Amino acid sequence: MKTILSSLAIVALSIGAANAQTTYGLKAGMNFGKITNYDSQKLKPSYFVTGFADIPLSGKFSIQPGISLQGKGTRIEDEIPIFQQSSTTTNKSDLNLMSIEIPVNAVYYVPVGNGDIFLSAGPYLGYNISGKIKNSSSNSNTTRSEDVSFSGDNKMMNRWDAGINFAVGYKLSNGLLIQAGYGLGLSNLNASENSKKFSTRTMNFGIGYQF
Repeated sequence: MKTILSSLAIVALSIGAANAQTTYGLKAGMNFGKITNYDSQKLKPSYFVTGFADIPLSGKFSIQPGISLQGKGTRIEDEIPIFQQSSTTTNKSDLNLMSIEIPVNAVYYVPVGNGDIFLSAGPYLGYNISGKIKNSSSNSNTTRSEDVSFSGDNKMMNRWDAGINFAVGYKLSNGLLIQAGYGLGLSNLNASENSKKFSTRTMNFGIGYQF
């Protein structure tokens, strides 16, 4: 966490010192999330919305700070045999998280055709604003749901998160862009010392526009 915060501070200072023409953009798309250290997972679909500034440091290199609303989580499914029957029941646990993130990415542009291929990477700092766990079974019509507690005696998860973003995409000369990315969570979100540590992993696909 300290390394991530230090990196964000250094990049912010570099941005303040840069004399360049800044442009702004918006992008949105689908997230597909999971967490570490758990088996029998399926990718959990959600969404993201990001606003960013693009600050050129040279003809091909930019720094992009931003603010992002990120949906994350996972679905864990376990098949359990039903004794004396030739069938199984499937228990499902859905974890849905919503987080506000502040990414600061370094972006490198390569001119190709009527635009640029871009590669980006950088740290992010996240804050989990809400969470919900839903449990259901294939042999029952009931679904149990509870909010994730981020504080107090029943604290289940940590609010603060940090990690690294990676992305590749293509930006047209008119500002339209498409991208595919990956978020590598580095913080342990599990507040319990008696159960497994876990971090988030998120693939994303999105479109956007840079003004």
